[in-house]
Amino acid sequence: MRLLMLIVLVVFISCQNKKENTPVKSNTTETEYKKQLELTKNRYNVAFLIMNGTYNTELTAPYDIFQHTIFREHIKAMNVFTVANTDAPITTFEGMRILPDYNYLKDALPKIDILVIPSAEHHLDTDLEDEAMIGFVQKIDKEALFMTSHCDGAFVLAKAGLLTGKVSTTFPSDIDKMRIMFSNLDIRKNVLFVHDDKYITSAGGAKSFEAALYLCEILYGKEIAKSLAGGLVIDWNLETVPHLIIKE
Repeated sequence: MRLLMLIVLVVFISCQNKKENTPVKSNTTETEYKKQLELTKNRYNVAFLIMNGTYNTELTAPYDIFQHTIFREHIKAMNVFTVANTDAPITTFEGMRILPDYNYLKDALPKIDILVIPSAEHHLDTDLEDEAMIGFVQKIDKEALFMTSHCDGAFVLAKAGLLTGKVSTTFPSDIDKMRIMFSNLDIRKNVLFVHDDKYITSAGGAKSFEAALYLCEILYGKEIAKSLAGGLVIDWNLETVPHLIIKE
């Protein structure tokens, strides 16, 4: 009898341990997650093009600025979301894992008013060979109000043929590389961002905040831009930021 009770006790403890060690599965599928993403009407739709190797700062700096527009009254705020060529999580250069909101290869996408291209690890080489990605950028350009890049994201715009006849900039130490790779382009040094037509290219890094605030100043005015900057403890004054605006 004691032996039987001992066996039952061992089996019970084993089952309990198995339950505790079994990973809890989420009931939310990737498809269901996408359905949960609701875009508010009468806002600018702002898409961030992400991929493995995307750099955190060039993604999160403009994302923070644009997302915070929803906390300002009496403006046309922004819906911000990410797009990638996969449903699986992408891994940034610094190791952050991000589940894309849309897969541009197969999902029905909302109209994109502003496309943001953060820099990624291979924007100077293999990413530029991705015909589907370049084609996506070219497609969005046809209707977008603004096309923006940070750091080496400018290489993607250049590869897509969108900077031909425009003035642009990129990460300071990569300007010479970009001039060699795209010898027909006018690429400027000693500026943090350049605005030519609907294209805004920035030096990237922490200065991605400045380019994003500049776009907000265009859309919402100086006071809203200062308010957004203040919320992130940034002292914003366009006149003190080295930049270039090409006027037609």
